[in-house]
Amino acid sequence: MRPQPLIAVADVEASSRWYQRLLGCQSAHGGPEYERLEHRGVLVMQLHRWEVEHDHGPIGDPDARPYGNGVLLWFETDEFDAVVARAAELGAEVVLPPHRNPREGDGGPNHREIWLRDRDGYTVVVASPDGEAGPA
Repeated sequence: MRPQPLIAVADVEASSRWYQRLLGCQSAHGGPEYERLEHRGVLVMQLHRWEVEHDHGPIGDPDARPYGNGVLLWFETDEFDAVVARAAELGAEVVLPPHRNPREGDGGPNHREIWLRDRDGYTVVVASPDGEAGPA
């Protein structure tokens, strides 16, 4: 099983460019209504314009905010420092700056995280692999 999150956005093409730049991924579909973003040939997320119903009907209410309340779009990367630099270049809103996050309970290995807001207000977390930041 592989997760393939899909989020509704106001501007698919602008959001696609934002995520491509931030995460170093590529467009695998493109267009104003729907996008598939891949990293090294693997689908990592999908973007869908709010107003487009296709064959499934509406996927959400663009007036119900905040978008994704209680959901974090979480990405693990081996390129954490590069993502942090690209977030700064994008002028991304930082929710939590880069920090170490120890594994809960056992004081196990740390990883690093940065929490951001995307163009539509979704919370995006980018983390280094477990253990990358050394022991707790």
